[in-house]
Formats: sequence, structure tokens, C-alpha cells
Amino acid sequence: MAMSDKAQRLLENAYALETPDDSRAYYRGFAASYDEDFADVLGFVYPQKIAEIYRQISGPDDGPIADIGCGTGLVAQALDQSVQPIDGMDISPDMLARANEKALYRRTFEIDLTGDLGPICNDYGALLSSGTFTQGHLGPEVLEKLLGIARPGALFVIGVNKVHFTSLGFEAMLQALMHAGRISGLEAREVRIYAKDGHEHSEDMALAVSFRKA
Repeated sequence: MAMSDKAQRLLENAYALETPDDSRAYYRGFAASYDEDFADVLGFVYPQKIAEIYRQISGPDDGPIADIGCGTGLVAQALDQSVQPIDGMDISPDMLARANEKALYRRTFEIDLTGDLGPICNDYGALLSSGTFTQGHLGPEVLEKLLGIARPGALFVIGVNKVHFTSLGFEAMLQALMHAGRISGLEAREVRIYAKDGHEHSEDMALAVSFRKA
């Protein structure tokens, strides 16, 4: 079944984002209807896949959780907040406002991940992300920065668009971090981004990369 014109337009515009200001402006326009007009219509299962992997491989010490690029809170919705406290981080104040309406997070931070992460505490036991590392968004250098807000042994489950993973050097960055002894237990699982057919990105895949800070 074909997607609605609105959902198709939102999807294409998301893939065209290039700068932090682009992201703020884009999500300002439809944060209030993101879940209904984008996630539901397109079958955006990416957040649930990341949450599922975290549940499968995490232990009782893998918290609190930092949800990187949390948007409206779809990863947190798929997790049990009673198990580990979750903090949400996103560049869009409008998306954070929608997430805060759901009362999913202990705290939320409006943060540009390309900038200074110093204001964020550095004791997270897990970092999760879905949809942040994709075309036009963030490159592999941000992964290295995120190590700075995690305590030793912290679990990372980070989704990276499969095409983006190779073309922007995520694979090379992760291998370099492994060889430098900064991360351990590196694994990658292929996951679907969208569950519904009918648009040109229906078959897009992501690599859910998991590892621990050494």
C-alpha cells in the first residue's frame, strides 16, 4: 500500500538534512504529529529494534541509559523505565517537548552532539541511539565523543544506516577504537528501519553496533 504524500515528503526531507540548524527547523514543523504522521505511517520500527537488542545483551549494571537523539521518545517507550532510569538527549526542543509530555525520561537535554558535551554527566552505564546516525546527520567522530559521557564498561547499542556505515567511515573509526583498546566486544547486527512497504526507503537497513567502553 502506498504511503501518504505527507509521510513520503517528511521522509525525503529527513534524508536531506545537512546541518544542526536544518534539524532544528525540520523537526519544529511537525514534532507534534511525528509519531502519527511519520513513525506510524511508515512503520518506523528502528527504535524498537535498538531497545530489543539492549534488552537481550544488557545486565543489571547497564544503566542509567542515555538515549541519544531521542526525538519523541520512541526508544524509551519500548523500554521498561522501572529497570533503568533513562535520560533523553536531542537537538530539537520541539521533539523534546513531545517526549516530556509522555513522562518517559528522568531528565532531558537539548544538545548539539557536534558541540561541547561537557555539561552532560559522565556516568552513563548505557548509550542507545536509533535514527541519529544516518544520511545528512552525524558522522563517526561523534561516537568517539560519546565515550566521554560513559563510565568504563558502559554498553553502547548504536544504530547506523548501513550505507552510511561504510561511506562515512564508521567501520574504520570503530576498528581504530578497538585496536586502541578504547572499546571491546564490538558486534554488528542488521536491522530493518521501516516495517511498511510502499516508499523508496522501505528496504533501508541499519547496523545496530554494540560494544563496551574499555
